[in-house]
Amino acid sequence: MTREQMLARQNEILALARAQGRALTDEEKKEFDSLQRELDALNASGTSGHVSHRASEDDDDEENSDDEDGDAEEDTQKALKAERTRIRQIEDMCRDFGMESRSFVDRGASVEEVRAAVIEHMRKQSAPIGAGFTVEDEADKLQRAAVDALLMRSGIVVKNPAKGAEELRGMSLRDLAVECLAAEGQSEKKLRRMSNDDLYTELCRQYYNPSAAFPAIMDQTIKKGIVELYNKVPTTFQEFTTKGSLSDFKTTPDHEYVIGGVGDFLKVPENGEIHPDKPRTELLPQRKIDTYAKQFSMTRQAFINDDIGFLTEVPGLYATAAKKTIDKQVYSLLFNNSTIYDGTALFTSAHKNHISSGAAKGKPTQATIQGTILQMQKQTDQFGDPIYMTPKAIVVPVGYEFDLAVIFRSAQVTGSANNDVNPLYNYPLKVVQSPLLNALAGENACPWFLVADESSARGIQVDYLNGQETPTVRRMEAPGTLGFVWDIWLDWGISVRDFRGIVRNDGVAL
Repeated sequence: MTREQMLARQNEILALARAQGRALTDEEKKEFDSLQRELDALNASGTSGHVSHRASEDDDDEENSDDEDGDAEEDTQKALKAERTRIRQIEDMCRDFGMESRSFVDRGASVEEVRAAVIEHMRKQSAPIGAGFTVEDEADKLQRAAVDALLMRSGIVVKNPAKGAEELRGMSLRDLAVECLAAEGQSEKKLRRMSNDDLYTELCRQYYNPSAAFPAIMDQTIKKGIVELYNKVPTTFQEFTTKGSLSDFKTTPDHEYVIGGVGDFLKVPENGEIHPDKPRTELLPQRKIDTYAKQFSMTRQAFINDDIGFLTEVPGLYATAAKKTIDKQVYSLLFNNSTIYDGTALFTSAHKNHISSGAAKGKPTQATIQGTILQMQKQTDQFGDPIYMTPKAIVVPVGYEFDLAVIFRSAQVTGSANNDVNPLYNYPLKVVQSPLLNALAGENACPWFLVADESSARGIQVDYLNGQETPTVRRMEAPGTLGFVWDIWLDWGISVRDFRGIVRNDGVAL
């Protein structure tokens, strides 16, 4: 039997089953697979016209073009692949909803028919059916698997990767593009014959197609990679600041009731009158957020060079830069002693939160730390009432970590001849260190800070638009740019909520 005859017979088997609205019988499958094995043997041996036992066929059959043979064989393979996909999707849906799949498969039911049957089954079982009910199709599964595969290939740990991710892990961007376009109906044979440049051009045509798989896979990979890498940035501002949320970009004044503003309770004599009271208010700082953004693109060269690392490394760099920008702004506010809501510097003698001279000034030691704690605990609120202040963290430049470990973990005062008890032993202060303070100070004196628990005073707060802490990424159109383009942005604002929550010690040069 010639190649053409084998392909024709395979098509005849598929056409008969399709016309009768059923799946292949066991005998038909056996014959189809036997023919396929012979075709595979022809391909492996390089023989163009016949199997070995038919070597005496007419020369006219041998003169058929390779392209015609290839196209017929490709059509057969696509039909077989479609049939297997139909069966697999039906079996998956029926298994997920406790239904028998065999009858649907045997009578040749379409995936849409089975999906409708699933919904009817759920209705009869009185199960809730949401308006957005969907059954994950093969395209969704491919996208989920491809995203996890790209993340793993770029070195990001993925917990519980999607089914099929391991198989796709070794694919190049070109292979993945071919897989996506073929799944959407294009000829895989023609796609594989394309140059990298032509294939990239084909992908760009689908840039704004909402159902296109390849751009969606890149979007999801970038977004997941950004969240993963953003959370790993070793910034320290979040260790001693509070987090807030604003719903818009307008300047928002805080006009709050302060607990000390209600005054003391008054004694009421027998049959006496209870006098009405009105809490006093204090206008606290205004808060405002701004947008910070960058734009990046996946160039034609990156695709041709199979630069998969781009999908996580480059966006990750921008996400890292966003978080480091917040870190730098917070520490610059502390170091530069910026003007705050009351029109004066954050740290001043009037605010009673600045140690710039005296015995308490200097590098962190048992004596200077105790002096700084006492300075904080003497604070009063806006109405002159004392605040029950609880220190939370000590913020220092790099260089004091080991000295502080000795100070807070030694039961006796270091160097004491009388083994005096160390009052700072196991004192509940979190040590936060940052090289930003070193960089800002240079060769000059480097300050350190004591921060109160937010229940005592809020100190510095970082606000985000609607509480969104991680950057947002969106694919954008950029005229004149040859490549896939994304915008990445994050909305935040930094404000001093209460100067009483922070004490600055000017320290010494390191």
